[in-house]
Amino acid sequence: MEAEQQVVLGAGGKHWMRLDSAAVLKRYHLLEAELARTCAAWIPAVRRLESKAAMARLAWQSVLSARALRERVLELRYPSRLIEVGADRPLVELFRAVVNAPGAGAVVRTTAEVLCPALAGAYRKYLAASDEVADGPSLRVVDLALREKEEQVRAMAAVAEVEADAGSDSWVGEVAALLARLGGVGLRPPPPVEVPGVLRGGRRFRLAHEPARDDRYLCCRFYWPDVVDPGYPYGEGLRLQIRTAVSHVNEVWAVETAAALLHGLPEELAWDFMPDGARWLYDEARHMAMGQRRLEAWGLPAAEVPLGTYIYRACRGQDLVYRLGMLAYFETRNIGKKRERVRSFQRLRDAASQRDMDFDWADETIHANYGRRWLTRLLQIRGWEQNWRTVLGRCQGLVAEEVASATPLEREDIREAAERLIARATAIARAR
Repeated sequence: MEAEQQVVLGAGGKHWMRLDSAAVLKRYHLLEAELARTCAAWIPAVRRLESKAAMARLAWQSVLSARALRERVLELRYPSRLIEVGADRPLVELFRAVVNAPGAGAVVRTTAEVLCPALAGAYRKYLAASDEVADGPSLRVVDLALREKEEQVRAMAAVAEVEADAGSDSWVGEVAALLARLGGVGLRPPPPVEVPGVLRGGRRFRLAHEPARDDRYLCCRFYWPDVVDPGYPYGEGLRLQIRTAVSHVNEVWAVETAAALLHGLPEELAWDFMPDGARWLYDEARHMAMGQRRLEAWGLPAAEVPLGTYIYRACRGQDLVYRLGMLAYFETRNIGKKRERVRSFQRLRDAASQRDMDFDWADETIHANYGRRWLTRLLQIRGWEQNWRTVLGRCQGLVAEEVASATPLEREDIREAAERLIARATAIARAR
């Protein structure tokens, strides 16, 4: 008697299994996280405010994509909670090695011409190969990541035009050639190719301790007289409007500091820090743009707007724990005054300043919590005996030392610059 023949029904179509999808999405998660850290590392070294803002936005979006991809991987691999580099190590090491570039312009170009296009191409491949009915949640994550990567390619190309530096062609070509040897970023793991930590033509990354400044502005160390002269009034009316806008645009130091933290702290604080760190960075870039936008709308020339460095410089040579502390210190220093300033702008019928300060207050309430949480965690990991308040006290001292070093000429120059800017703003207001 012949054996009974087994009969099955087959719907045909694609046959990507759950763990296949998880392996690919895990690769994308790891690369997005490395891209965010590399981009953040070089924010203090680019000049234009718009460049810093674009790079901050890219880092934030990349971390959001990395988080969504990570969550999807954990869903697909449930109950496993492990995210291991595994066979993707060569690709991860290449994305990580880009931080060791010859200069900021090279990083920007590599991001625009190699890394972002590679990830965008990978997302297109995933969308084409997967199945919506089986894997719909993944497709939504990947589709959004693709649209953001396409936008980032355009944004970083614009940054590259203004941040160009000599000799970046060979560096970009070196990265592109090695990525090609690895088979690009796609649906399969790369071959086991050894990737050096510093590629040919690169140099070991060091955080910029002197931040690059936008030369369209009045570049200085102290950006307003009250920083070095407590007797100089913060001001009311128009003076308050100008002072707060200048303060906002000078949150460039906070952008640079948050960027340094997003690059440097995941080694100790692990992945958990990255979503908060990226949001902190993006928010500070928004605050900087608030001031820039208001000053431009009032018709004040950038060449007369002071753009300082003293807070960022106060941490030069210090451990990252003090950069984290510095950001936390300034988040809590003036937060109580911002609600009153919102009301002041309402009385002045300055809706733009009122709105910006209102959103700023909400952001900084969140950031104050970030500072306490992550500073406490970092001190615990390191086994330091001091608490987060002690670190903030040390940061206050570092700023005081920087301010005390102001020269008589610096004090005179910033007072003259402030009065000149206020006089111009007064003339513009009267002419309207």
